[in-house]
Amino acid sequence: MKRRNFIKQSAASTALVGLSGLSLHSCLGETKKHITILHTNDVHSHIDPFPKSHSDFSNVGGVARRATLVDSIRKENPNTLLFDAGDIFQGTPYFNFYGGELEFKLMSMLKYDAATIGNHDFDNGIEGLLAQMPNAEFDLISSNYDFSDTVMDGHVKSYKIYTVDGIKIGVYALGIALEGLVDPKMYRETVYQDPYEVAIDMERRLKEDEDCQLIICLSHIGYDYEIKDRPNDLALAAITQYTDLIIGGHTHTFLDKPTLVKNKMDRVVLVNQVGCFGLNLGRIDFYFDLDKNRTAEGVSIMV
Repeated sequence: MKRRNFIKQSAASTALVGLSGLSLHSCLGETKKHITILHTNDVHSHIDPFPKSHSDFSNVGGVARRATLVDSIRKENPNTLLFDAGDIFQGTPYFNFYGGELEFKLMSMLKYDAATIGNHDFDNGIEGLLAQMPNAEFDLISSNYDFSDTVMDGHVKSYKIYTVDGIKIGVYALGIALEGLVDPKMYRETVYQDPYEVAIDMERRLKEDEDCQLIICLSHIGYDYEIKDRPNDLALAAITQYTDLIIGGHTHTFLDKPTLVKNKMDRVVLVNQVGCFGLNLGRIDFYFDLDKNRTAEGVSIMV
């Protein structure tokens, strides 16, 4: 889908699927709990809306509009979490002047719950990322970057569990290989670990040890590539066992609804990504019945 045509839609179509083998109507008929997941990715320091004169993104985007949209959804459903899938930094003069301070402060004002780290979030070096941590009133999660020998040690969680309306939601996160993509001087002793291996370990821990009813991956490895042996979200979904939702980034992929992928247990995993530059807000709604079986629907909303 061409980006310009996509942006002209006020909201994309939804995908409604049963994630536990139940019929849709039987599950919704017994629904007791409703969890909303909102998400962004690759905002790249875009604070203001695009100008009316822009050829592709005329008068759309901007943090203020996103804040209004997020606030209205939270009023509709207080059981809402807000995540970002990385590349918060780099892309406008705001980053050049403030080094990420404004981005983190605004995300804190919007009450993001967590974000993961994209390759461009190292663009001021790992010391520059650390310098902005006091401005981040949300969790930074990365499961496959080992920061043990860096200044970021202790500032990044390998996973986080949120309990919302009695539902335990486990979140882990994956970053792209930095070698060849980021100057080594910027990420220093950060150690990249295989995202597939880490994902399998993380989801097992969250499901079997922590008894999470919903498992989410914040991914900055990319949606899909022509080079098929390169780690990507679609392949990741297929090898997982317990992950329910992959919120993606890096490839700036505009999806009008989540992609549905069968995992190794023949269960549906939702894979979603909302393009870039804060133009869209992803929304995934999970519905739980009395037995905590779940269905989900997803939509991408123009900001």
